[in-house]
Amino acid sequence: MKTQKNLGIWMDHSTANMIDLNSKKNSYSIVSKFTFDTKEEALTRSENLMHNKRQQMNEAYYKEISDEILKYKHVLLFGPTNAKTELHNYLNTDLHFKDIKIDIEAADKMSDNQQDAFVRKHFGIE
Repeated sequence: MKTQKNLGIWMDHSTANMIDLNSKKNSYSIVSKFTFDTKEEALTRSENLMHNKRQQMNEAYYKEISDEILKYKHVLLFGPTNAKTELHNYLNTDLHFKDIKIDIEAADKMSDNQQDAFVRKHFGIE
């Protein structure tokens, strides 16, 4: 069941704020399971293990976000880190996303209201 809705995603490597301006719920977050504690615990074993763990958990994080993206036709990825580009590269390897328009924009840390305003402006919703 595909809809014609737009989705804004402000993200870094730890949190993705999903901003659907047409939804009653409006916004919610997806949080990466790769926390500081996980990193510390993996590092005590080996640096190689820590990198493998981070890669696995990032992939699970991107998979969770991509499952939501499938419900939309136009998506804006924005945020302060390269996580948005990594997610875009992840999506480009999957044909399920070929008909979804995905825009990427750099953005600093923002409050929830600033994120909403950024998404409204991008999609021309005033």
